[in-house]
Amino acid sequence: MSLLVLSDADVRGLLDMESCIGAMEEALAALARDELSMPLRFVVRSPGEQLLGLMPAHRAGAAPLFSLKEIVVAPSNAARGLDPHQGAVLLHDGETGVLQAALNASAITEIRTAAVSAVATKLLARQGARRVAILGAGVQARSHAQAMRAIIEDAELRVWSRTAAHAEALALEAHAVVCATIEEALDGAEVVCTCTSAREPIVRRDWLAAGAHVNAVGSSIPSARELESDVVATAALFVDRRESTLSESGDYLRAVEETGIGPDHIRAELGELLIGAHPGRSTPDELTLFKSLGLAVEDLAAAALCVERARERGVGVEVAF
Repeated sequence: MSLLVLSDADVRGLLDMESCIGAMEEALAALARDELSMPLRFVVRSPGEQLLGLMPAHRAGAAPLFSLKEIVVAPSNAARGLDPHQGAVLLHDGETGVLQAALNASAITEIRTAAVSAVATKLLARQGARRVAILGAGVQARSHAQAMRAIIEDAELRVWSRTAAHAEALALEAHAVVCATIEEALDGAEVVCTCTSAREPIVRRDWLAAGAHVNAVGSSIPSARELESDVVATAALFVDRRESTLSESGDYLRAVEETGIGPDHIRAELGELLIGAHPGRSTPDELTLFKSLGLAVEDLAAAALCVERARERGVGVEVAF
């Protein structure tokens, strides 16, 4: 048997942002139609801050696939100049179980996460929104700058980071304006992307403009959050998967504790908007919030697209396995 191995550079060359956005729309719609399946991620924690996440998924149909992303999250990697997400995505034939491909998970995670935020922004931001605030200046902030440029014509990007030098570097790369404070970045912003490693809230409700749309990306565990509870409680809340939000989102779980909201506060999953089962934003001045946690079906879709293109273009390394 032959195994296709795709490196970080291979994935980045194969998975452009525009195509990934389309693939995420298809995957989330298929999930809403029950054509894809996945359990909650399984997490193994170390005594420190690192954790290992296992994210399996299955695609039925004419070309069935199993996928498994195994990813180590090491937050201190940012200070080492490394991506905090390290691991691989494995693709298995859905009938024979044969392992077909192994892909760099850092690149998959970086690109597909921002692509899903782009899907949410297309669905939920006010028409004509141009002013975008990006909080953070790491891997996800960079990818979100690319994603917002891909879907918003003449986007006006603002960047804030705790480390001014990092903000300046991203601003130079993304043709953005550096803001000295979070409040300055959020002033009048119509789209907000929170891509930080914050453990406690950095975004206050009264800093957000009327009708803003927020993509909350940085926290994917119960013990960390980026948003004050009032933000979550007063926003129209949309998610990638209800089950994941109720179990894994620190932003949501802390708001439950502090404001008394419950599962019915979640308006819809993005896939439900894509298949027309929910209308999305209800008024121009409504605050909308997409809580991103990342799904195994997104990894499956991104990896499958990469493998299809790699075989068409002769990219990657085939090894006996």
